[in-house]
Amino acid sequence: MINLIGTYECKIDAKGRLMLPQAFKKQLAPILQDGFVLKRAVFQKCLELYPIAEWNVLSAKVNKLNRFNKKNDEFIRRFNAGVKPVEVDGTGRILVSKDLGSFAKLEKSIVVNAAFNILEIWDKDLYEKAIDEAAVDFADLAEEVMGDSDIPDGLS
Repeated sequence: MINLIGTYECKIDAKGRLMLPQAFKKQLAPILQDGFVLKRAVFQKCLELYPIAEWNVLSAKVNKLNRFNKKNDEFIRRFNAGVKPVEVDGTGRILVSKDLGSFAKLEKSIVVNAAFNILEIWDKDLYEKAIDEAAVDFADLAEEVMGDSDIPDGLS
């Protein structure tokens, strides 16, 4: 399992090419050649870039859902909407398709944010807005999520 660290501002060009920040290229070096999957985020207007091994773990979980259950079928369809395999080219860029770029409103200034095992790709203004909005409730959220004394690894 990979553990990515960092948040970096960068640019996306008119053709949808995004140069991965050097720090992420270094962290991803052992798996860079394996490829990635780019998809819409479920809860935010951003994109998620999964190393292929991480994607395979997640898809195995989703693949266990019973497709004869209507809610499962709808979830699978929406979860996979716009999913694209992507590769990092020789200059360290990935190509963001127009449909995914439109979904996340990626135009020029963007933020690439590590979310442990994946990268989030945000429009810079939307990222700042999401961080500002989350700051109001973050203390309560942190207590609710991480403050449980029943967590066996001592995170309390």
